[in-house]
Amino acid sequence: MPEILTNHSLQVYNTFGFDVKARWFCVLYSIEDYFWLRGQETYKNNGILFLGGGSNVLLQADYNGLVILNRISGVDFLSAEADGSTLVKSGAGENWHELVMKTIEAGLGGLENLSLIPGTVGAAPMQNIGAYGVEIKDTFYSLEAINLETGELTIFNKEDCQFGYRESVFKHTYKGKYLIVTVTFKLAKADQHQVVVNYGAIKEILGRKSIDAPSIRDVSNAVIEIRQSKLPDPKVIGNSGSFFKNPVVSSQKYAALKAEFPEIAGYELPNKEVKLAAGWLIEKAGWKGHSENGVGVHQNQALVLINKGYGNGKAIVELSKKIQDSIQSIFGVELNPEVNFI
Repeated sequence: MPEILTNHSLQVYNTFGFDVKARWFCVLYSIEDYFWLRGQETYKNNGILFLGGGSNVLLQADYNGLVILNRISGVDFLSAEADGSTLVKSGAGENWHELVMKTIEAGLGGLENLSLIPGTVGAAPMQNIGAYGVEIKDTFYSLEAINLETGELTIFNKEDCQFGYRESVFKHTYKGKYLIVTVTFKLAKADQHQVVVNYGAIKEILGRKSIDAPSIRDVSNAVIEIRQSKLPDPKVIGNSGSFFKNPVVSSQKYAALKAEFPEIAGYELPNKEVKLAAGWLIEKAGWKGHSENGVGVHQNQALVLINKGYGNGKAIVELSKKIQDSIQSIFGVELNPEVNFI
C-alpha cells in the first residue's frame, strides 16, 4: 500500500521549483492505491490537492492538507479501428512527452505537434493542451475518471469534456470533483495522417533542412527544436512554460489594434474572432527580461515567467497582475493565466 508522508517538500513536484511543503503527501501508482487511500483517516479529514507533473500549478504557500501525486502508469496500444486508426490508452500519471515519443515510434500520427510539452497525460484533457496548430481535442477519444464524492468510475467522451481553448469541463463544472486515471487517444497510421506544418516556425525549420515531405518524426523534431530554442528547461530555470493564454478578440478589435500597431500578428478563428500572441503583447509592453523579487520574465520568451532561484509563488502572482494591468492599459486586451493558482 502507498506510504503517507508528513511535512513533505513539494519542490521537485512543481516546475517552478518553489520549496513549499505538504502537511501530508502520498503517491498513487494504481487505481487500487487510490481506493485504499480513500479509506484512510488522513484522506477523510483533510483538504485534498492532486498533482501530476506540476507544470501547470503555482504553489503560493505550504499546503495544510493532503497532496496526492498521480503516477498511475501504463500505455496500451489497443486494437485498430475499422477506419484504420488505433486507440492508445495511457495511465494519467505517464509523462506526456514520453507518451508522444512512444506513439511516434509506433508509427502513429496526431500528437507530434505536442512534443516536449511538460506535464503528465492526465493534465492534457483538463487543459486541452495545444501547440503549433494542434490541440488534444483533435485526437481525444475518451477518459476514465473517479468521482471523488461517490468513488464511481466514469467514462467521458469528447462531447462530455466540453473542450475549448485551454478549457474543459474539468476546469469549471467538475473542477476538483474528479480524478482522471486514464486517457485514450485515437491516432492514425503515419501514412494516413496529414501533418500540420503551417503554424509557427515549423515550416521554416523544415524548409531550412530541405524536408519537402515531412514525416511525423520530422515534425516532432522541428517542434522540439523550436521549444528548446524559446523555452527554458524547468530543471535549469523554474517555470511553467506559457504562463498566459493567447487572448481572443473580435475582428473589429483586431482591426483597431492593427491600425495602431501594424506589426501585430493575429490568427483568424471562426465567428469573426482573432487570436493574438500574448508573448508579443508582453514584449511590446516592455516586460521581456524584467526581474523583481526573485522572479521575472524570461529574456528569450516573454510568455514565460521564471523563478530565478530565490523567488516564491506570491511574487509570481504579483508580477503576473502587473503584466495583466499593463496589457489592459496599453492594448485594451485582457490576459488570462493558463496556470492554476493554489
